[in-house]
Amino acid sequence: MSTVIIASQAPPPINAVIARHLPDGAELVPIPAGDYEAVPKDAIALIPSPRRLAGGADPGAPPEGWPFNLKYVQLMSAGIDAYPAWLFDTLPVASIRGVSSTALAEFALAAIFGAAKRFPDIWIKSASEWGYRPLALVEGATLGVVGFGAIGEALAPKALALGMKVIATRKSDAPLGVPGVERATLEAVVAAADHLLLAAPATRDTYHLINSDLLAKAKPGQHLINIARGTLIDDAALIGALDSGRLSLATLDVAHPEPLPDGHPFYTHPKVRLSPHTSVLTPDMLDNIGAFIGDNLERHIKGEPLANLLPPGRGY
Repeated sequence: MSTVIIASQAPPPINAVIARHLPDGAELVPIPAGDYEAVPKDAIALIPSPRRLAGGADPGAPPEGWPFNLKYVQLMSAGIDAYPAWLFDTLPVASIRGVSSTALAEFALAAIFGAAKRFPDIWIKSASEWGYRPLALVEGATLGVVGFGAIGEALAPKALALGMKVIATRKSDAPLGVPGVERATLEAVVAAADHLLLAAPATRDTYHLINSDLLAKAKPGQHLINIARGTLIDDAALIGALDSGRLSLATLDVAHPEPLPDGHPFYTHPKVRLSPHTSVLTPDMLDNIGAFIGDNLERHIKGEPLANLLPPGRGY
């Protein structure tokens, strides 16, 4: 049996992990990040490197002869906005949707507790600061999820177990799949949520989904959490809602562009908690990615459908 070749533009440490998870008879061939002309002619699958930072230009055109002898493309991410648009035109493409859903769910839960218990604002360093500070309960609060997918499926049972009410939007008609979660319109979710989690993909339809008109309908004092993509939010509208008191806090692990330029108000705004797109970076992340990619290659070898195959033209 001939060796099955999978080409990868990932950095060496990631390639080493992926290689450990490949099925017998498969070999990973490293190629330079962004160099599609370097794809070996006998490779059946490609792991492209996400080369475009949020806000960056869509790079180039496909190389001559694309897609060579490739049978599919395997992304290292759940989102597709960091890759050339042409990558999705000719071959089946699979994402790693759901691989980091537990990490993202825990990050969102930590943000909820941090907001309710006012961490780190209640820490004091002198006797002069001693004084009672009112806190909020997580139990009984309403969690709204915009874009109920793998992250929502991981977070909702945890939130429900804490006594939260969970309401959510989902673009497709597929059942939410978590008993106790209420489906509602975007406007209804925004109007009811004490903590509003953005977990929708970056598409034309979701660009600046969170805008001044929608934020005007937000429940007063709402805490907004974004672990999806920065393009979902109109930054000026969010700052306005925070300044007016309509929103009490924004926890943002993503932005647009990334990194935000020096001087952006998110860096210094007292009601913004900004982190550098780090919510997925847990110790199990690379092994989870490697295991998923190895399993998908084995599926292809056996003639089985790929997991997380992206529907053509849907944009995520």
